[in-house]
Amino acid sequence: MRGPCCIGLALLAAAGAPARADCFEAAGVYHGVNPVILRAIAWQESRFRPDAVNRNANQSVDMGLMQINSIHLPELKRYGVDAKTLYDGCASIYVGAWHLRRKMNKYGNSWAAVGAYHSETPALRDGYAASIVAIIRKWSAQPGGEQWRPPAD
Repeated sequence: MRGPCCIGLALLAAAGAPARADCFEAAGVYHGVNPVILRAIAWQESRFRPDAVNRNANQSVDMGLMQINSIHLPELKRYGVDAKTLYDGCASIYVGAWHLRRKMNKYGNSWAAVGAYHSETPALRDGYAASIVAIIRKWSAQPGGEQWRPPAD
């Protein structure tokens, strides 16, 4: 995990982030995670909506494009990232990449790490990873056009 990542994230957001598509690539490179997986997570979590909000049964809140859970706010605050920042699409992607990198540090470069983005409970983790795999397969099977575009559901 790169501590200064989120300090850089706050500066990136303040300076005017690149277009959202570029953010997946840039965040993936910066955190050493696959940008295709980041895109699939964003699609699964919010359908690419930076204003997405989900209130959970445990009173926590998932926020923004990458649906970052409010339980992470105390740690993110140390890097200058608050709840409002998570509603900026590019900032959310960087924080999502940071979160995925932390799971990869724990589980290795694996589908378990991808699933742990959502939950570390094995059944939920494995189901989530399967959802991400299905999204990527669906996108890669699209005839013509860009390979990693979200499907028109």
